[in-house]
Amino acid sequence: MKRIFTYTVACLMALCVASCGNKESAAKESASTTTAAPKSSNKKSKPAPKSKKKSLLLPNASGLPYEMLVVMPDDQWERPLGRAVYNVLDTDVPGLPQSERSFRISRVDPSAFNSNMFRIMRNVIKVDIQKIYTQPKFKFARNVHSYPQMVMTLQAPDEASLAEYVEKNAQSILDFFTKAEMNREIENLREKHNPEVSRLAGEILDVDVWVPWEVNKFKRGKDFLWASTNTGKKDMSIVLYSYPYTDTNTFTLEYFLNKRDSVMKVNIPGGPEGSYMSTQRDFVYVEDATVHGQYAQVARGLWRVKGDRMGGPFVSHSRVDEVNGRVVVAEAFIYAPESLKRDLMRRMEAALYTLQLPSEKEVNSLSYSLEEIVVEPATN
Repeated sequence: MKRIFTYTVACLMALCVASCGNKESAAKESASTTTAAPKSSNKKSKPAPKSKKKSLLLPNASGLPYEMLVVMPDDQWERPLGRAVYNVLDTDVPGLPQSERSFRISRVDPSAFNSNMFRIMRNVIKVDIQKIYTQPKFKFARNVHSYPQMVMTLQAPDEASLAEYVEKNAQSILDFFTKAEMNREIENLREKHNPEVSRLAGEILDVDVWVPWEVNKFKRGKDFLWASTNTGKKDMSIVLYSYPYTDTNTFTLEYFLNKRDSVMKVNIPGGPEGSYMSTQRDFVYVEDATVHGQYAQVARGLWRVKGDRMGGPFVSHSRVDEVNGRVVVAEAFIYAPESLKRDLMRRMEAALYTLQLPSEKEVNSLSYSLEEIVVEPATN
């Protein structure tokens, strides 16, 4: 994609998996109408808040992002409870052009979990079936055997009730571990991000954002910044732009599609004359969300270059900057033909949560973490 200043992504994947006596290791891995520019900020970007210190007593967690170790006996794994857990983790990632599972799944028998090879895995699901429990529930603990680690325990008086509970709360389980992984990436960005993108974001839009250090090629426009890896194969990109905030009708699917297409047509031309980035409108959906305690519209879908054979997935956050009466959009998209896109897309999506609006720059205790989901038992 070098023809058009290429879209997105430096390769993050290297394989190192703890497989276990797993009898079923799954396989399917599977803007022309923008507002008048706010005054450029000459302030230096505020230093990133300090990250939490790792315990010196804990080893580094093993495994790649979005790898999951399930601790469950062989016979239980083959029964409905095991199938329920497997089906949750095997769910396709939304917004991608091809089927990719949410997590790489490995399984180990509880008798083997005491081995350090398994205990230090980054994401762990354990099962605890005992009559002492009155109803199914989940609990989680951080950094039990390694750092950073998240261990979720599924508790219930019997397998049948827990299998049903897992099925009912499938999305919450996925969201919990996905947010845990994104928080890890945010911590990585806190320690190491490209300061030039932060500087340009402040100069052009009076905002700050952390992006991976290899996102180091830039294009600027009116209230617009495009930063990309520009490698030609697996490209990661982030786009920032703004436009006036009028009313709540701004946050509709139709408004988003029209605004995105108008901005991209002006600022991201394709290689062939007359070609430009556009949105595949039949493959986009928006949802309400909360980012830094404030409303945000999250959109996911597919982009393409009109007049060329290029495309890929994108995710965007649209947030209201009340100080300047505008909407600020941060979008991540990737171009990785013939490659898996889950890890690339999620790595860039984590960067969107670091967007800091002008009103947030003076908040010393601003947290960039995504709020974790705690699953509570359903009440009758």
